[in-house]
Amino acid sequence: MDLTLQAIVLGIVQGLTEFLPVSSSAHLIVLPQWLGWDDPFLNSNAFDVMLHLGTLLALVAYFWRDLWRYLRAWLASLAERRIGGDADRRLAWLLIITVIPGALLGAGGESFFDTFFRQRSSIYIAILLCIGAAFLWLGERQGDRSRGMEGLGVRDAILIGLAQALALFPGMSRSGTTIGAGLLLGLEREAAARFSFLMSAPIIAGAVVLKGKDLVVAGVPTDELLPLLAGMAAAVFFGLLAVTSLLAWLRRRSTDVFIAYRVLLAAAIVVVVLSR
Repeated sequence: MDLTLQAIVLGIVQGLTEFLPVSSSAHLIVLPQWLGWDDPFLNSNAFDVMLHLGTLLALVAYFWRDLWRYLRAWLASLAERRIGGDADRRLAWLLIITVIPGALLGAGGESFFDTFFRQRSSIYIAILLCIGAAFLWLGERQGDRSRGMEGLGVRDAILIGLAQALALFPGMSRSGTTIGAGLLLGLEREAAARFSFLMSAPIIAGAVVLKGKDLVVAGVPTDELLPLLAGMAAAVFFGLLAVTSLLAWLRRRSTDVFIAYRVLLAAAIVVVVLSR
């Protein structure tokens, strides 16, 4: 298959699975292996940066009003050196708190985790998919879904931030762990997903900036420009579709369909590994 078409397929996968609680990293590791796509470009830093830039643009496109409001509130709290009773300022600081655990662990360990699991049997990813499914199932069954985002406190932000750090393990899923944690802490389903998406924006942006520096310095070979842009565009469109669809879904339904999907995918991985 043409490299540009492969980039588009993986961009679609990235856009959908970054926000649906099914693990984007698991899909991006397993799918190319199943399809026999071994072009180094698909595992390159440049392609990874552009896919994440695509999902970041999808987030900004959907949440730009919220992100702008919280940014203004945060800057105002710095200028006035107080939070007071302002709900936006309080939530802005809570979102910043959630970033810290993932940023600390990701700065030193993201490349290790990614390389480790790409070089090991996919059985590890299948196990992590099931662990993530169990965590989400627990959140559905134990959470009372009685709170909105305005009810979150510092302790909640720390716990959800720690859950986000687990996403470094391929198969756990950033949205899966943070939505599951939010549900366990009593958030309504839609509120848990909305908070999950908002808190992912700064950490994805940070990853894009850190990884993108090398891309800016090295430049992009002419023959890779089209696949990069095509993959990014697919990630933007399908990322926006995933965010919109998941929030609409969770207004009336549970995450059980994603729990079942994770278990089925894990079973499929085990079957493929054993068959080979």
